[in-house]
Formats: sequence, structure tokens, C-alpha cells
Amino acid sequence: MLVARDWKDYEILDAGHGEKLERWGDVILRRPDPQAIWPPLRESRFWAQAHAEYRRSSSGGGFWEKKRSVPKLWTVSYDALRYYVEPTGFKHTGLFPEQAVNWDWMRDCVRRAGRTVRVLSLFAYTGGATVALAEAGAEVCHVDAAKRMVLRAKENVSLSGLDRCPVRFITDDVMKFIQREGRRGNCYDAIVMDPPTYGRGPSGELWKLEEALYPLMRDCVALLSRDPLFFLVNSYTSGFSPVVAANMLKTLIKAPQGGSVTCGEVALPISCSDMVLPCGAYGRWVAE
Repeated sequence: MLVARDWKDYEILDAGHGEKLERWGDVILRRPDPQAIWPPLRESRFWAQAHAEYRRSSSGGGFWEKKRSVPKLWTVSYDALRYYVEPTGFKHTGLFPEQAVNWDWMRDCVRRAGRTVRVLSLFAYTGGATVALAEAGAEVCHVDAAKRMVLRAKENVSLSGLDRCPVRFITDDVMKFIQREGRRGNCYDAIVMDPPTYGRGPSGELWKLEEALYPLMRDCVALLSRDPLFFLVNSYTSGFSPVVAANMLKTLIKAPQGGSVTCGEVALPISCSDMVLPCGAYGRWVAE
């Protein structure tokens, strides 16, 4: 298990009864988390310090009930990387802090390569990985179907002072984009993807992880260059074993690529204890 312990601007203050209490910079948020099924470690008055609490709606989605003044938008830093935080109606904040362990790993891979590395970032959301890769010196192609998320990714790149870095932003259905890249003969040295469990593309295309992930990964492997560096796949799907991602990578990436495959879970520490909150699974292939 990889635990993201190096944050200064983020921490889980407590978790339990299906919720987590988080500090994002100076703002404390309370929101649901299905993994936290144990009792909270701190008493209720500690949880009452939250600036806002996410409440689900019976008709779907939900809303933030503000207990104290909360800015619409603010920033957090992870060493040299800066990101906007914005609570949304779907409980998300625009950033997955547990992915910092993967940001660090990818940055290390890029820096140690000693060459220009072209990276394809799929389902790239608000650019958590894109910002990290650009900061490390990679050329990044950022692809997501949601125009608003792509715009936020551009803002995050700018916020981190990386405007002049070679980042290409694409708003498109990921499967269709990959197929076109294959026909165009384009290739990449590294690929990272954060596919959702369910989703829809710009024209209503239905995405179901268990049906679409293997064909997508197969088509992505075909885009790897002759000197590939890494392939990273993340999953937030409950019950999706890391071994599944590893098995697909082992099946798809063979000689002459060589390399090795690892897999596991990513997690965040709960600051009031020695416990961690599991946040998803990952599979990695890296060249020798």
C-alpha cells in the first residue's frame, strides 16, 4: 500500500461512520466516504469545526451545507505544485490528494529518463497528474470529455507557473481520441489513466469500467513508443482488485518492452491515529 504522507496543505483529521473530516489548507470539509465504516475516533464536537458538510439529496447528487464562511475557490500546494479546490454538487473538490504518491513516482521516472518524455494523460480531470508531469519536464497530452474539467486543468497549470510547458489540452471522448491517434500513427513514451466506474462522453457514449477498460488499455498499449517508460492505471471502483490491473498490464505489455509490473492500493493517513483510509487501486508497468 502506498500512503500519501507528504502533504502540508491537506490532511484527514478523522474518519468514521461513512464520512471523513478533511483540512484543505485553512478550510475544513466534512463529506461522505464509503470506506470509513468504523466509528469516528474523535468526539462529535471535534467534527463540528467543519466549515461545510456535504449532504446527499434523495433525488441524486447533493449539496454543501455551510456552517462557516467558505470561499468558492481556494488553492492548496504540494511542494512546487499548486491546485484549485472547489466543492462541487457531486461531493468532489477537484483534486484527489492520495494521487500524490503517483505524482511523485511519475516525476521521478521522467526526471531519471534524461530525455524528452511524451505522456498521454487520459480521463485527466482537473490536471493533478498533468501539472506534476509538466513540472518534471514532460510533454503532456491531457484528455478529458468534460470541458469544464479541462478548463480547470489549464488554470491549474497556470497556477503552478507552468504556462510555457508543452501541454496539449483535448476535450474529447477518450476511446474515440485513442482510436484516432492510432490511425494517425502518433505514439507516447508513457500513459496514465484514471478511468471512472461509469460515465458518458460528449455525445452520450456510455462507459462501464468492467466492459471498456481492457479494450481501452489494449488500444493504448498500441500507442507506446519504441522506447516506452511507464504505464499507470488507477481505479476508484470499490471491489476492483489491484491484481486485475496488474494482470491486464502483464497480458498486454510483453517483449520487446520487458519491464516490470507492480500493483497495490493508495491511501491517506488519518492524522489523529496510525490508521489510513484506503482510496483506490493502481497498477504500474515500468521499463527496466
